[in-house]
Amino acid sequence: MRHKKRTAKLGMKSQHRRAMLANMVGSLIKHNRIKTTIARAKVARRYADKMITLAKGGTLHDRRQAIAFLGQKDLVTKLFAELGKQHSDRQGGYTRIIRVGNRIGDAAEMAILEWTGTVVTAPEPAEGDKGKEAAPKAGKPGKKAAAPKQEAAAK
Repeated sequence: MRHKKRTAKLGMKSQHRRAMLANMVGSLIKHNRIKTTIARAKVARRYADKMITLAKGGTLHDRRQAIAFLGQKDLVTKLFAELGKQHSDRQGGYTRIIRVGNRIGDAAEMAILEWTGTVVTAPEPAEGDKGKEAAPKAGKPGKKAAAPKQEAAAK
């Protein structure tokens, strides 16, 4: 029995789980928000909050610990330069989980994990897309549109 075992296994081996969580936290640092399942968001939130705590410390040892977990120096640079300063006045609660419904394929509960101190706006459309309206789809691409059926008028 797994009494007092608090690690969320997420259905994978420990090496896979660690790599996935490092990638998720790295994506959160890079993009400021990620969409994932609720179970994964709850686990990734713990590590993201720890990374902000390291960034607020700002020592060389903290930086090396962050690099050891994330494995990407450019993300650690952004973490310490931007995100650590944005959350310097907070005592905790650096992330929020917003539930967004179920995934279509397997009905897994989905959530958005994002930083609380940042304001994220919707991405602007590309220059070529401005002024264009979305045309309704006429059917599957590559198929010819079916001609409307006409009743036999020759009866």
